[in-house]
Amino acid sequence: MPVFPTTERLLLVILDGWGYSPEERFNAVRLGNTPNFDSILERYPWRLIEASGEYVGLPEGQMGNSEVGHLTIGAGRVIYQPLVKITKSIKNGTFFHNDELLRGMDECRKNDSTLHLIGLTSYGGVHSHIDHMYALIQMALERGLSRVRIHAITDGRDVPPDSAINDIREMVQRLDEIDGSNRVKISTVMGRFYAMDRDRRWERTQEAYRYYTEPMPRSFRDPYEAVKQAYERGETDEFIKPSQIVDGDGEPVGLISDEDTIIFFNFRPDRARQLTRAFIYPFFDGFVRPKVVKPHFVAMTDYDKSVFTHVAFREEKVSGSLGEVISRNGLTQLRIAETEKYAHVTFFFSGGREETFPGEKRILVPSPKVSTYDLAPEMSAKG
Repeated sequence: MPVFPTTERLLLVILDGWGYSPEERFNAVRLGNTPNFDSILERYPWRLIEASGEYVGLPEGQMGNSEVGHLTIGAGRVIYQPLVKITKSIKNGTFFHNDELLRGMDECRKNDSTLHLIGLTSYGGVHSHIDHMYALIQMALERGLSRVRIHAITDGRDVPPDSAINDIREMVQRLDEIDGSNRVKISTVMGRFYAMDRDRRWERTQEAYRYYTEPMPRSFRDPYEAVKQAYERGETDEFIKPSQIVDGDGEPVGLISDEDTIIFFNFRPDRARQLTRAFIYPFFDGFVRPKVVKPHFVAMTDYDKSVFTHVAFREEKVSGSLGEVISRNGLTQLRIAETEKYAHVTFFFSGGREETFPGEKRILVPSPKVSTYDLAPEMSAKG
């Protein structure tokens, strides 16, 4: 093992969300008072780099995001992202022959059970893409499934905060067009604030889980009405309270039960893990589950190596990451982040590796317990 003895320290600071534009309107970075950052630019060489689209393995014109940015910086090269891989597989037809997706659907046929599609129903392309959901519906109908239920998670962060009303309207219209026998129904609607928490705020995940698995009080006959009334309550898409869709007798149209199949079609892992664990951990202790269900669970990508799930699209193994090279040369490294970004400076920065490298230490700083960080913009930096 090469060893490079040194007393020098090198600091890599990632300012997540920081960017450059000469425009001043709506540009918080340019309008802000940033004397330290301005001083660095004046005293040291610098250059702009691209952080979106094909430069980071995404489709042309697709905005970058935190996961992709950390993965690319850590890898030091372009890694093609799940959004690109899955979309290409739909276009070339291999998606419809995916072993794990077929196995999950065949479980429904064997057990005469229901297929549940859970995911962020958004065109944002950061955590999911709604076109992937439509491909799954097409696949299920071609496979002869009799009951498909959609659990719509509304976005409001990677797209405008009032996009869901149009997305739901479009979903209802498209379902009417592709499913004349009423086999496919929207069964729940809720904001990502509940279904996609990643900071161990288990009370949010609990609310989502209960609306998926047992009759709950907030219900509507029409998913469009669920979103419309959420807007009237002052809720934007991210914060839409969980709602169930019910039939004419007031019964939920799509509760999740034993032997059902769940396909979670989000491809980004960090905000899919908590809900996944609630469904598949045998000794789950995040919250009390009044109803414990045992579904066949298919994850679109590999969310969590600590538990077994069926994975439709396995991740590309990234070797030679920055952390691995530092470790291989006998140097030490320290990864520091708040809870909110801990996975990014560890799992994503290491190319999808959970374990530490030899010589690597980690410090996790708890993030403030606030619903949105405009309520505590300094987060935990001010100690």
